[in-house]
Amino acid sequence: MSETRYDVIGIGNAIVDIIGRCDDDFLTKHDAPKGHMRLVDAPTIAALYGDMGPAVEISGGSAANTLVGVSSFGGNGAFIGKVADDEFGKIFAHDIRAAGVTFNSKAVNGKDPTSRSLILVTPDGERTMNTFLGISTDIDDGEVDPDAIAAAKIVYLEGYLFDRPDAKAAFRQAVKIAKSAGRRVALTLSDGFCVDRHRGEFIELIRDGIDILLANEDEIISLYETADFEEAARRTMADTELAALTRSALGSTIISQGERIEIPVDPVSKVEDSTGAGDLYAAGFLYGIATGKDLATAGRLGSIAAAEVISHVGARPELNLAELARQKGVL
Repeated sequence: MSETRYDVIGIGNAIVDIIGRCDDDFLTKHDAPKGHMRLVDAPTIAALYGDMGPAVEISGGSAANTLVGVSSFGGNGAFIGKVADDEFGKIFAHDIRAAGVTFNSKAVNGKDPTSRSLILVTPDGERTMNTFLGISTDIDDGEVDPDAIAAAKIVYLEGYLFDRPDAKAAFRQAVKIAKSAGRRVALTLSDGFCVDRHRGEFIELIRDGIDILLANEDEIISLYETADFEEAARRTMADTELAALTRSALGSTIISQGERIEIPVDPVSKVEDSTGAGDLYAAGFLYGIATGKDLATAGRLGSIAAAEVISHVGARPELNLAELARQKGVL
């Protein structure tokens, strides 16, 4: 096995989040499906940006948020993602490195701009994402760093990237490298619409190469085309070694080789913004698994991180997650 340098390395979309508040009527006016992520073109995101109120710009992207969370727990994390040599690309690179995550992907000149996601938060804390993918999905197998993949305990793949053939090739190459190095591979399903687009390929990938699956309730029941969570959980148990399935206020269900553990949510006084809840749950869970914690502890770390991020606007933790977990007696 190669020398271990990272607890987790992620491959995903490098996106700058533009976060603002709105009401349900605004979503209806702009045909934005509440609580989901939709892909939009440049004119659509420009129209939304022009019509919305004040906004905050923060570097984001699902797997990148997870790696920032891993770093906040004290883990060593790295991220592979594609940015352009533009203002948003510089914002993304600076922010993720400042958060303690290794980011060695080179900025690209002369192609599409850096990706961005306009995130609209309604008064109930629900987030609706309108994502202009830009250059981030142009990642291909040539940009996967074999040495970095082989040096990570867990390789974490972001389902959102599955929309282009070259990105799928990068995933499969990463899986092959990780398996050859004796490493574990994790996948997040990312979004119910994403699952609808790639159901068959996701199931094939999960059965053939995924050791750890992360999904929320909507995503897992979509994957198995059932309205029953229990049925989806049973089928998950048959298809992968380890899964963590989040269920919002119901907490999460961890499934591993016939064992099932229910993890409660970590309570918050008010949900300010649900953006990043799943990403930060993944951070705590993967950090726990990478550092040898038992499944229940890994799940609790996920709940603590998710609760922290939904208590404020933005998808990155504002408090040190390791200290927070220590205060709660989990680390």
